[in-house]
Amino acid sequence: MVNVRDAASAVREWLQSEHLEARDVSDQQASLHLHVRYPPTKQGHVFNVVIPKNRNLVLVYSVTRVDDGQQKEMISHSQLESGGWEKWLHEIRIHLTQADLDWVLHVGKKEEGIPGPLQAFNLSRPIWFDGLTQNEFMHTMRHLWLTKLALIHKIKFRYGAGLGKPGPVDDWISKKAQSRDAQPQTHSEPTEISTDETGGFGRDFDPSEWV
Repeated sequence: MVNVRDAASAVREWLQSEHLEARDVSDQQASLHLHVRYPPTKQGHVFNVVIPKNRNLVLVYSVTRVDDGQQKEMISHSQLESGGWEKWLHEIRIHLTQADLDWVLHVGKKEEGIPGPLQAFNLSRPIWFDGLTQNEFMHTMRHLWLTKLALIHKIKFRYGAGLGKPGPVDDWISKKAQSRDAQPQTHSEPTEISTDETGGFGRDFDPSEWV
């Protein structure tokens, strides 16, 4: 039976054998949290590899913010053709569901009943310890990357290359505001996987990470 120590050691060994840059992240809710650059090129994106406390699994996930210019194009699309915009969002949801991944789309606030722009997306996939092998781990990383790349291309093809800066994410702004207003509380040890999309990407985070 694989334990947390064995799983963490194996993950580090596999990343090193594939020459993938990995940096430790301070995370009180995880036994292991790494930022991994994948693919191992200058254009590589940041992926999170996490072993949550009290869970027998490795979670691989990546968060991408949508460019401000692309968000503006989406808003224009929704204003000119609300049905077409909602259809595009629907097709993205179907595409991600068929990709055999867990996903979250952060869509802007509705205006007159019409969904706002796609502002960010989080793609993830868990691997339980009893199925954790180098083959499964690396194929999970590759599958996440290719699915993410496909969505990036879909956005660029329909809404252009953008302005080179990330747009706002309404969900994160609301979450931060609620966090500031909340009173300190004592919590028991978390048992759910934490995939906080607001987490930083470290000092080496490259703006090319954004769509």
